[in-house]
Amino acid sequence: MASPPSEPLSARVRRALTTPPVILSDGPRLKTNLDTDLLKLVAIAAMFLDHFGDVFFPGVGIFRWVGRIAFPLFCYCMTVGLLYTRDIRKYLGRLAVFAVVSQPFYLLAFHPYDWRTEWANWNIFFTLFLSLLAMYGLKARKWWLFLLGLFVVSWWNFDYSGLGIQLMLIFYLCRNRPKLGAVLFCLTYATSLLYGDPGDPLTLMVGNLAVDWSFFAIFAAPLIFCPTHSGLNIPKYVFYVFYPAHLLLIALLRFAAGA
Repeated sequence: MASPPSEPLSARVRRALTTPPVILSDGPRLKTNLDTDLLKLVAIAAMFLDHFGDVFFPGVGIFRWVGRIAFPLFCYCMTVGLLYTRDIRKYLGRLAVFAVVSQPFYLLAFHPYDWRTEWANWNIFFTLFLSLLAMYGLKARKWWLFLLGLFVVSWWNFDYSGLGIQLMLIFYLCRNRPKLGAVLFCLTYATSLLYGDPGDPLTLMVGNLAVDWSFFAIFAAPLIFCPTHSGLNIPKYVFYVFYPAHLLLIALLRFAAGA
């Protein structure tokens, strides 16, 4: 139904972020891995290694290679959240709050000496927020939300740009066809075999083949598409708080080491 011309913008946004009744609130909606607490635990551990290596061992590939699995795991867990959350506004609100809270710690960890020029280098929570916003627009057929999220995340300086939306599209559209989803996911990263830079210390050389380090994200596939049953039940805010906390720890270690 079209919005009345006199309807305030704030009312339109609230209405857009309200889950329509035609979307089922129960029942199975995924045939992939629903053990998301395990996936999030693996993701934050990989993320910590990635960030630690980036700051203290920038030329050592293993840290960054392991870290590549974190982003697709986060995108997958957000897709599960998109399908199962009872309140998309609260979900988006949490991401937005922690994005803002984390930004100073992100700058301290990665740009302590040039933060004045890098302040608009946004942390990953902003990318996740915009990716979830766009995907909710797709799910709810509110196309302006999808286009808005895609435009913003692709146009400005956000980590991974529109890749988050691309991955979430695969997970969402193939939620009941895991074999097809796995193929499309692997193809997304298989192109990394074609453009590795032999001069980059993070590139893996296999004979004469230069494998770009982004390729290692492909190893998230078994965790995403093969169901596990760990039984883990971790409070959700542990994962939210971990992000700014680990950035603060890296910043403190960096200053202590004079790096």
